[in-house]
Amino acid sequence: MHDVLDLHDLIPDEAEQLAQSGYTVGTLETDARHAAVTGNAARLADIEDALGRLERNPDWAFEEPDDDATLLALVADVSSIRFDEAQLPERIQGAWLGRAVGNTLGKPVEGLTRAELEIYLRAAGQWPLAGYLPLLDPLPDGVPQLHSSAPLATAGRFVDVPRDDDIDWTILGLHLLERYGCQVTTEHVAAEWLDRVPFTQTYTAERAAYRNLVHGVRPPETATYRNPYREWIGALIRGDAFGYAHPGNPGQAARLALVDARLSHTANGIYGEMWAAGLVSAALASSSADAALRLALGVVPERSRLAGTLRAVLELFDRAATHEDALDWVDSTLGHYPWVHTINNAALISIGLLWGESFIDAVGISMAGGRDTDSNAATVGSVYGSLHGASAIPAELVGTTHVHVRSAVRDFDRITIDELTERTLQVITVCATRVGNRAKPFGHA
Repeated sequence: MHDVLDLHDLIPDEAEQLAQSGYTVGTLETDARHAAVTGNAARLADIEDALGRLERNPDWAFEEPDDDATLLALVADVSSIRFDEAQLPERIQGAWLGRAVGNTLGKPVEGLTRAELEIYLRAAGQWPLAGYLPLLDPLPDGVPQLHSSAPLATAGRFVDVPRDDDIDWTILGLHLLERYGCQVTTEHVAAEWLDRVPFTQTYTAERAAYRNLVHGVRPPETATYRNPYREWIGALIRGDAFGYAHPGNPGQAARLALVDARLSHTANGIYGEMWAAGLVSAALASSSADAALRLALGVVPERSRLAGTLRAVLELFDRAATHEDALDWVDSTLGHYPWVHTINNAALISIGLLWGESFIDAVGISMAGGRDTDSNAATVGSVYGSLHGASAIPAELVGTTHVHVRSAVRDFDRITIDELTERTLQVITVCATRVGNRAKPFGHA
């Protein structure tokens, strides 16, 4: 599935990506899928050439720049807000715990549709979500399969935080900041990928960019050469560490996210990581998800598809729609996007945060939309923990299993949440010194 080493996957997926981005693809996507099924390599090569010559429709309604000058100017205009230094240790620990717990909750059912997820949760006696999911055997009718990680990530089957790329990338982000500080470059990111992350533990856009690096392609071409997954969710899940490093300063968080994202993503893929970093940053200094989401929207280009989606979710919330109404809107409006795209999953993250009244409620609502459940639950958990601190993560979900974190990042396997917290707090001090980000506690001049 989406094999970055196989043109039988890459060419049809590139046609789909272009069709969703304002290009008139015509029959090329259908032709590519037929050629892939029949093994017609010559026809696939011809289609790849034809796709490369396409131009965007002149009546395309969106403006989606991804040049540094435009995006850096955008984030420079985003206001900072004061954070309470005394609360930071509790909030940073909450962010790490929330990300780890949320990811584990969503991991077994990653990739299920909204309907399939409801069937499974009802069969498990968890509609709405109440805790880690059991491994049901046999599977209920209507659920063809669970994620391959389910035997290692369901209730009673793990003793530490299960390894997952949603956690690996946050850990790697912390490592990047520790090694290079807030002056990290995209070349630094590329070097650390090759040195610290196994190729087989990367997916879609990241795996395509990694493949490109190995073949001598340099950034930013790593994001565009035979990489049809460049607007998928992979960059969004890499942004949290940059938000942790800049509490109350979403512009600086988004700047670092841009540096990271451009290795593998373009346009809405980049905006997704900028938004996630800005959202976590804002949450560390805010008292509500609503306020954090509105502030984070400022780091997303106003006329992009992602910005329009995020505004629409906020408008639904302002009109007192239910979370079911919001999930229906995602299905009806964004249902044409792949289940791991940035745009539809960012909407589900926002819905969980806006309508969720507790940690498990927020995570459960985001998961109820199906799609990339573990990534969405991880980001929701991270933001919720940033807002409310470690004490807001249910103790029964933390227990003894969420003390040590399994990780594929070299030298980080079985690191503790406490150590991740302490090292993040040290990074905050370093980055604040470099960029003048250190705000005084609330109530001080």
